[in-house]
Amino acid sequence: MNLNESTRATDRRPLGPEHLDDLARLSVAELGALYRDAPAPTSLEDLAGAPVGRMLTVRGIDRPRRRAGVAQLARAGFFPWRGKSFEAFDHERGEGINRTTLLGERFKFGLSFDRSAIDGGPCVLLDYDRSDNPWPIRQIRDELRELRPGLFLGPALWKTKRDPVLVLWFAIDNR
Repeated sequence: MNLNESTRATDRRPLGPEHLDDLARLSVAELGALYRDAPAPTSLEDLAGAPVGRMLTVRGIDRPRRRAGVAQLARAGFFPWRGKSFEAFDHERGEGINRTTLLGERFKFGLSFDRSAIDGGPCVLLDYDRSDNPWPIRQIRDELRELRPGLFLGPALWKTKRDPVLVLWFAIDNR
């Protein structure tokens, strides 16, 4: 069985809220539960393009009022991260780059299927460990799973000597 094949991958029912604003209202725990229930996309080609990205919430800021403040900040026009651009070489390999308003397109990553650091299930790995990225960026591990066609949820994790640690949740909307 390939990493992108699972019994969950054949179950394509939509999960969770349909819009980024509604996802941003969820707690860290709620987003984690949603992620655990979501399948990996069947192909990296499902990500291809320049979808909108949104930071949803940050670990440790889980009170509703603080969470709303983070969501409002992430939605604001001055927030620098706009999303990621993805290029699929085939169904299982590709690359991408982050789009920001401050630095332009920066911080390339490789795309492949892998086991999630969250629960061990299949996910899309965004691997920043590349020589052209600065050391702090190389310590990031992003993952993605598909909530509904074109809407992806992912944790941004910080690699440690032991296990990666959750920093924040983000979403990618390619619809």
